[in-house]
Amino acid sequence: MFARIQQEEEELRRLAPGAMKARQSQGRRFSEEECAFRTCFQRDRDRIIHSKAFRRLKHKTQVFIAPGGDHYRTRLTHTLEVAQIARTIARLLRLNEDLTEAIALGHDLGHTPFGHAGEEVLNQLVPGGFRHQDQSLRVVDLLEPYHLPGAGLNLTWEVRDGIGNHTGSGQPATHEGEVVHLADRIAYINHDIDDAIRAGILHRGDLPADCLEVLGHSHSQRISRMIQDTVKTSSNGGKVRLSPEVGAMVEKLRSFLFQHVYTNPRAKAEETKLQDFLGRLYHFYLKHPEELPPLPSGEEDPLERRAADYLAGMTDHYAIADFQRRFVPRVWMG
Repeated sequence: MFARIQQEEEELRRLAPGAMKARQSQGRRFSEEECAFRTCFQRDRDRIIHSKAFRRLKHKTQVFIAPGGDHYRTRLTHTLEVAQIARTIARLLRLNEDLTEAIALGHDLGHTPFGHAGEEVLNQLVPGGFRHQDQSLRVVDLLEPYHLPGAGLNLTWEVRDGIGNHTGSGQPATHEGEVVHLADRIAYINHDIDDAIRAGILHRGDLPADCLEVLGHSHSQRISRMIQDTVKTSSNGGKVRLSPEVGAMVEKLRSFLFQHVYTNPRAKAEETKLQDFLGRLYHFYLKHPEELPPLPSGEEDPLERRAADYLAGMTDHYAIADFQRRFVPRVWMG
């Protein structure tokens, strides 16, 4: 117990006034005895890393579906890059690195197979829509069993808030959540450029020249520039953000990627098959609910949501194998 208390007191002395300290956490949905040697945020980080949902990220697409090379990003490598960038920013701003890391490692646990293309298909199929950030919360709150029935991983309020607000118009309640929100964008803009060049979708000369002049001409230069700008702009303790100049160039580069990579016919050649592919699996499970795993809590959610849970949890490989098992005739060799 002394080890945890000592760390909590050290946080109070060392971290910036606006940082979230473990002792100030709003706690968990279900009360638990505190760990003897880890703060609550360190404990959350460990629960996420040891979860099955986290391990499955290694076989989920980031951008390119079924890439032929070994060096393209997966959802897991993306998550690790986000965590590295976020921890660097948090350290320089004297924010809580443990909270930042836990949010970063858990932010995409609910992502579908086949990247955002899979998310778009489920969003069209499921009543009420589907957003991966909401599904990530559903994973940690319900679907990933720990030791309390129906409690999921029973994470702290601050980690759950950061996961649920890590993208889009979400407004995290902590500076650590703001760091992950920005680090996610820094990571995917830069590694998607890297992967697109590797795939031959882009050439270095295609990138907007004014963006490169401000942000840098290499992968590492751009990440360093964005981190340095974030720290300089946010060092007064306000919202974690980029400066107007760098922020404008980052947004322009992101728009360029949407136009030339994310919607590029070559990069998305396989996505036209996903609507039928995932749709057939989804409707199969609606007709055969006995094939769905029971919820850890023993409760019954709407069938459509349970089918979406199962599909969203699949890796790319498992989804393909499941489709073949359900719909592709086996060759009889008798």
